[in-house]
Formats: sequence, structure tokens, C-alpha cells
Amino acid sequence: MTTQIAVTRTLVPEDQRLTITEKLFGTWFPMRLEPFLYTVTERLSRDYHGGYWEFYQLSNGGFYMAPSDDRVYHLICDNQFECNLSADALGITACLYAYSNLSFSGPDAFADICFDQYHWLREYMFVHPEVEAILRATD
Repeated sequence: MTTQIAVTRTLVPEDQRLTITEKLFGTWFPMRLEPFLYTVTERLSRDYHGGYWEFYQLSNGGFYMAPSDDRVYHLICDNQFECNLSADALGITACLYAYSNLSFSGPDAFADICFDQYHWLREYMFVHPEVEAILRATD
């Protein structure tokens, strides 16, 4: 019998944000990932109008970002699914969209990083209270 350990998250302190993102993504973070993530979020929810985002490291090596607020966002997804998600679940959903899309784009090293991040974030998603809505939004 195999026991699976739940993936946990840790908030990245403000003074370590640049160090962590540089370590995980290199210059691809500010040049490609971060702006693409904001674009994806704007496309998913008309309720999103920018703002400060929290950064989270996952115990399995993953990383995600989420808006730093307590709002509920209405999403209209590419697959026509509509739902309301917390800011944290919106961040997970948008990161999954971004990682998936970027894992199919070059350069190969960045695509590989996004591929890994997608799968690590999906592992964490399964312990999130809004897992069902996130799954339907990303299906």
C-alpha cells in the first residue's frame, strides 16, 4: 500500500520573490510567464482588473501565483464552463492555463519548465477546496 503525502504551499516572502522566480524560471518569468499569466487571467474573468499577486512555492517543487484579495471572480472559460472562484482558485486556474499553453511553445528549456510546473500544480490542485470547479474550468 502506497501512502501519498499531500502537497502543501508556502507563501514566498516579499524579499525572496525575485530570487525564487529567477531560480525557477530565469529571465523567462518577467519576459514571458508573468505577462502571459495576466493576459490569461483577464481573458478568463471580466472581474479581474489587475492588482498585487501573492507567490506560492509548493512542497513538490511547484509554483503558482494568485491575486492578493478576498474577492470572488466570475469565470467564463474557453470550454464554455462558467463558475465563481476565489482569488486563490483563480490563480491556480490561470497558472494551469498558462503553463499548459507555454509547455507547447519554445524554447525547449522553458517549455520543459512549464510542463513540470503544470503537473506539480495539478498535484496541489487536488487538495484545494475548489478542485471540482478548477478541474471543470481547465478541462
